[in-house]
Amino acid sequence: MGRLAVVIVTLACVQCGAQPTGPSDGPPSVVLPPDPPVPPPSPPPPASTQIFVGAGDIAMCDANSEATAKLLDAIGGTVFALGDEAYFSGTADEYRRCYDPTWGRHKARTRPVPGNHEYDSPGAAPYFAYFGANAGPAGLGYYSFDVGSWHAIALNSNIDVSAGSAQAAWLRGDLAASRARCTIAYWHHPLFTSGPDGSTPGMQEAWRMLYDAGADVVLNGHEHLYERFAPQDPEGGLDFERGIREFVVGTGGAMLYEFPQVKPNSEARGSVWGVAMFTLNDGGYQWQFIPVDGASFADSGAGTCH
Repeated sequence: MGRLAVVIVTLACVQCGAQPTGPSDGPPSVVLPPDPPVPPPSPPPPASTQIFVGAGDIAMCDANSEATAKLLDAIGGTVFALGDEAYFSGTADEYRRCYDPTWGRHKARTRPVPGNHEYDSPGAAPYFAYFGANAGPAGLGYYSFDVGSWHAIALNSNIDVSAGSAQAAWLRGDLAASRARCTIAYWHHPLFTSGPDGSTPGMQEAWRMLYDAGADVVLNGHEHLYERFAPQDPEGGLDFERGIREFVVGTGGAMLYEFPQVKPNSEARGSVWGVAMFTLNDGGYQWQFIPVDGASFADSGAGTCH
């Protein structure tokens, strides 16, 4: 009975995974440590190419702003809105009924500036309330941010931008602090235009500061048309070495204008709804005007930063 008991105990130990205590038939097995965990892949570097797309003079509660909003539906990146976003007085009701169902689909990625119609409501209060922090500090209408390697500056052409103004002092400081090679600025009223509303001399000082700092591109609305100018100095002189290229893109949906008189250095013009798309690269940019479905006008090209 003693030998049988020993056999039973040994079999039980083998079945439960224990090793016999007697002599083995080979060397003891070696247990290797587990492989170290594979580190997660490094995040991709920030994209050096950014899309900046938009227009001004937008929503009148009709099909035109919906047509331009559909263009944005198919384009990624940051959206700029060049003022007069909600007609005719920039009221909270007009933002709710006209802008929000169309371009409002892209509100979270939109960086706007106010137009003159926003100020038909006291202090443009509904504009600031609708866009919130995306419109910069409430009540000012000017701010800056970076788009990839580019520095973007949003100005308020409805308030004082003369040399001694608070906005001009802010702009000087912002330009001095920026380390970006490429700069794009935008506001509502153009300094140069072939449209019927004419130029806005009050923006010349802002243009001069941007020119002195080596800015590259200016975007405007107000005129309900598309126009591209060759690079110019603050006086409107052709300057391919240091000049700023201006685009007027008041084509977001409001009724269109014609060109009563073509101004010097105007290179492309179109009376058509659509959006302007800028592909911002390290050291350069490409532009493309994209018309609404059914329109044939287009414009495209490329430039390098100063």
